[in-house]
Amino acid sequence: MSTVLSLQNIAKSYGPVRALAGVSFDVPEGSVFGILGPNGSGKTTLLGIVMDVLKANSGDFRWFGQPGSPEHRKKIGSLLETPNFYTYLSATDNLKITQSISGRGDAAEIESVLKKVNLFERRKYRFSSYSLGMKQRLAIAAALLGNPKVLVLDEPTNGLDPVGIAEIRQLIMDLSKQGHTIIMASHLLDEVEKVCTHVAILKTGTLLTTGHVDEVLSDEDTVELSAPNLQQLAAFLQNAGEQVTVDEKAGTLILTLPKGSSNLEDINRRCFENGIVLNHLLLKKKRLEAKFFELTNN
Repeated sequence: MSTVLSLQNIAKSYGPVRALAGVSFDVPEGSVFGILGPNGSGKTTLLGIVMDVLKANSGDFRWFGQPGSPEHRKKIGSLLETPNFYTYLSATDNLKITQSISGRGDAAEIESVLKKVNLFERRKYRFSSYSLGMKQRLAIAAALLGNPKVLVLDEPTNGLDPVGIAEIRQLIMDLSKQGHTIIMASHLLDEVEKVCTHVAILKTGTLLTTGHVDEVLSDEDTVELSAPNLQQLAAFLQNAGEQVTVDEKAGTLILTLPKGSSNLEDINRRCFENGIVLNHLLLKKKRLEAKFFELTNN
């Protein structure tokens, strides 16, 4: 898999405030890459640098293996802030203006991008009549003009209600299936976990971890199990040297094992041979939220 974007030791400060401290990672082609962190972690600054809106104090980045250039930026669609669409114009007319300013794509492409973001049926409606989710989808349509290989989105679901968030989430997944590499910054862990294939986690400008989402999450296995006598089950596993946490309220027990060492059939057999009949046994995937809080000590 080739690399779309490569960052090497990107650093940026605003006076005494350090926004980024030597951040390095690669974005694979075809991925949905989430840059995750709380507000103030440096996500927007990082996107501004790779889009040449801001200049780094030090470090280097490359698009498609080459230094950034106007030619390369034609392959990149971006949504770093909500565009200033004209409220009294239709979606089609607003995109015509965007196209005229940016010089990207042609007139026939406007209908195509409106279909991609599911606004074609509302293309003649005034922008002022759109919901927040529709306005955000129109902004993504503007970023899609010129059929860029890469989309860079800063907080694409920010301020949206649950319906709007679900719409943008589905749109991102659809665009990924259509061959676009998507780089998105977000502080919403649930959204990143649902749509992203890869993730980089930032805290106060420092990169804490990066990689495939499954690799970031899977440093250990978590098994949830239960039996009629929960205390007997806990005592048996603890005596066997296992790391056990009992959730009395849920009536379950959490068994933490080294990555890749969980064999549910073996656990069930061991319990049965010692007179314990399990009524619940499940290998649980660690959530990104839990991993994020572990890394940020938050």
